[in-house]
Amino acid sequence: MFITILGAGAGGGLPQWNCGCRNCTDARTGRLPPMTQSSVAVSVDGVDWVVLNASPDIRAQFASSPSMHPTSLRGSPVRAVVLTNGDIDHVAGLLTLREKTPFTVYATSETLGILDRDSVFAVLDPALVSKETIALDAAFSPLAGLQITPFAVPGKVPLYMEGAEVDTEAMGENTVGLRITDGAKVLYYIPGCATLPDWLVARLGEADMLLFDGTVWENDEMAQTGTGAKTGARMGHISMRGDAGSLARLSGLTQTRKLYIHINNTNPILQPDGPERAEALAHGWQITADGMELEL
Repeated sequence: MFITILGAGAGGGLPQWNCGCRNCTDARTGRLPPMTQSSVAVSVDGVDWVVLNASPDIRAQFASSPSMHPTSLRGSPVRAVVLTNGDIDHVAGLLTLREKTPFTVYATSETLGILDRDSVFAVLDPALVSKETIALDAAFSPLAGLQITPFAVPGKVPLYMEGAEVDTEAMGENTVGLRITDGAKVLYYIPGCATLPDWLVARLGEADMLLFDGTVWENDEMAQTGTGAKTGARMGHISMRGDAGSLARLSGLTQTRKLYIHINNTNPILQPDGPERAEALAHGWQITADGMELEL
């Protein structure tokens, strides 16, 4: 499999438009590389591609990735888009992909329902852009030679769908992980995950490569940086640090290539010489970056 990290950042990217935190300031001055919002492309032949989540930054992401460029007067090597949830930073990019080129959107009935209820997504011409419902724990093939199995992971509904009470560790169709295989190797893509229960840790043991939720370093990171009051848990994202964090919980995956993705602009792991990054590297993790190309 060929994997391209189109965007490594969480919602808002780096620098976030309205944020003056250390990381955002460093990104504006060139000390840190910028990050667009999370999206990944996968292929088995380097010709036809599946995009995992349609970032609001998808136009720029495609422009900077030669494998995403048109190969004819009008067209695209993108054959499908697979959505893991209905978050703005994962669906808004669909509006950019409206210029009369065919592809298929795959998502759970819950996420497709969000698209169907909002008339703005009607700009996707149904004669060209088909929608396919995917079922939890049922494999589908968006490309010949590539099989994807969606499965529920702990998470919550998108922010714009929250009510008075929010279950941040809900299990269902609103937040899914993806098991992706070409028949030889197995990739797991989980950009949003609230907790790591034992069953999920055990399941990830089969992964040759894991792209996992790297939103926050500590649960109260936004309060520490003065950028907000919400915790990582309240946003539906597990922290890296702590006994229940991903560093500790996934420390046993010694045969898996582990990479953090969906990294928030406040996360100190982005500082190249910081102790947080050193600790993550010591635990066997890599930090994704826009444009990173991987092979499995």
